[in-house]
Amino acid sequence: MKTAALLSLLLVVACDGREESAIDNLANGANAAQVENQFRAEAMAVMEPLNPPAPGAPGGLPVDPAPIAEGSIDPDSAQGAAQVVQGYYGLLEEKRFEDAQDLWNPAGAIGLQDDAHFAARFRGFSEIHANVGAPSDPEGTAGSMHVTVPVQVYGRIAANGRPWHVLRQVVLRRVDDVPGSTQEQRRWHIETIGAYQPPVDAPGADNGTEAQAISMTDGMAKRP
Repeated sequence: MKTAALLSLLLVVACDGREESAIDNLANGANAAQVENQFRAEAMAVMEPLNPPAPGAPGGLPVDPAPIAEGSIDPDSAQGAAQVVQGYYGLLEEKRFEDAQDLWNPAGAIGLQDDAHFAARFRGFSEIHANVGAPSDPEGTAGSMHVTVPVQVYGRIAANGRPWHVLRQVVLRRVDDVPGSTQEQRRWHIETIGAYQPPVDAPGADNGTEAQAISMTDGMAKRP
């Protein structure tokens, strides 16, 4: 896998001859990881910058006067749910896939997946980042609460280094504070992540964000 990753980087910057020095370094016994890291830094320098659309623009988050709160907040509130979303994409950014999966409903289909299958969802991306929008008001159903959080996911495609972005929405659920419920049940868990659905009365409701899948395991990237 290390060799394949290095070869991909060689293809990215082959036009300016830098691949020759990397090959020479490897031939002379240099540490492969060091060569790869140096080469990756050089390749990133010539790639398109990551510049996802701004809020209010097509492909950007909706403009909201009350964005996600920072600092100490009630973990049971809607803002607490939005912080879970921030934490989830932060873990994906760090490639801590097992920890990220722990934020899903443990009894759901994705929460029950084995680690390898969950991590495979993100193998098409060399970078994953996110901008998190303001959460919806909590809605109660049958002893539980739901919150929807819009998120702009963006990053870089592993195969060619190109930027990508897409709008998604994360639905989180927690059990109400009722007798017999456990602490685990009363914290926010991710139930679903799907295509962003703007309010019907929102300006530019389609937002230009129809996702174009790159592979069966991604299902979420949009080519710019």
